[in-house]
Amino acid sequence: MLNLRAVSDASAPTADEDSDETLMQAYAGGRVSAFETLYARHRQRLYRFLLRQLRDPALADELYQDVWQRVIAARAEWRPDAGFAAWLYRIARNRLADHWRAARHRPPPPQDAELRLARVPDDDTPETTLSELERRTRLQAALDELPEEQREVVLLRLEQELTLEEIGAVTGVGRETVKSRLRYAMDKLRGRLAP
Repeated sequence: MLNLRAVSDASAPTADEDSDETLMQAYAGGRVSAFETLYARHRQRLYRFLLRQLRDPALADELYQDVWQRVIAARAEWRPDAGFAAWLYRIARNRLADHWRAARHRPPPPQDAELRLARVPDDDTPETTLSELERRTRLQAALDELPEEQREVVLLRLEQELTLEEIGAVTGVGRETVKSRLRYAMDKLRGRLAP
C-alpha cells in the first residue's frame, strides 16, 4: 500500500534543505523565515571568524551585528553570482578592513585613561533620575497652568524649535502677538519654577 502522505512530505523541501542561495532569494522576496534559517546556519561560524581576527569579544559582537545589518540592508541587491557564504564573508572581511584602517588612524589612549574614566561623575543615579522626573513633573504642571494660547506658542518654540514667523503661520496671529504670548508665558513659567 502506497503512503501518499509520506510521498507528499518527502517531495516538499524544508527550509533546512534549501540552499543558502535559495534562502537568500526567498528573503529578498520578503520571506523572513528564510533569513532566520540563514542566520541560524551561519551565525556561529561568522562570530568565530570575527572573534579570531579581533581577539576582543565586545568588538567582535559589534562587527558581527554590523555584518548582519549590512546583509539585511543589501538583500534587495543580492545576486547569486557567488555563493551566499562567500558573499557573507566578503562583507565580514570588508568590515574588518574598515576597522583596521580606522584603528591605524586612531590615536592610542592615554596612559592614565582608566584613572580619567574613574573620575568622570556618574550622572545616571537613582537620585538624579528622581530629580529629573520631579523637574519634568513641575514643568508639566506649570505648562498646564498657562492659558492655551500661551502654552501653544511655548511648545511650538521650545519643543518644535519654530521661529516666531512660523508660529504665527501655525496659530494664525502676527509675529508681535506670538512674541508677546511667548514673553508672558516665559515670565509665568520662571515665576512658577523658581526655587
